[in-house]
Amino acid sequence: MEEPVWTPDMALGVPLMDDAHQALVQQISALQQMPDEGDFDAGLARLTEALEADFRAEEELMEAISYPAIRSHREQHARVLATLHSLADGDHASRRRAVELLLPWFHVHLETADTALAAALQVADVRFDTGPAPAAGKPA
Repeated sequence: MEEPVWTPDMALGVPLMDDAHQALVQQISALQQMPDEGDFDAGLARLTEALEADFRAEEELMEAISYPAIRSHREQHARVLATLHSLADGDHASRRRAVELLLPWFHVHLETADTALAAALQVADVRFDTGPAPAAGKPA
C-alpha cells in the first residue's frame, strides 16, 4: 500500500496555505509517477507555475505583516525556482532528479519556514478574507 503524500498533521492551521500545500504535494507526487515520455515535461511546467503562484502568495502575506524572516524565506523559494528554470529541455534525467528531490525539500520547508510563517500570520491575526485585522480601537 502506497503511503499518502498529504496527511492531516502537515496542516499549518492556515486554510489558504494548507489547501495550496496539499494541492502542490499531490501534484509533485503525480509527476513522480509519470513516465518521461508524454506528459512529464508539460506536468513539470504546470508544477513550476503552481509553485510560482504559491510562493508569490506566501511572499505577499509576509510583506503584509512585515515578516522578519522574509529574506531567508524568499531565498528558499528563489533557489527552488532557479533550479527548476535551469533544467534543460530534453534532459529527462536531470528533470526527473529535480522532481525526486522536490518532495523531501517541500516537507522540510513546510516543517520549518512555513510553520514559522503560519505562526506569525496567526499572531498577526491575519484574516484571509480581509487581510490583517485592524489594531484595537481603529476602525476596520
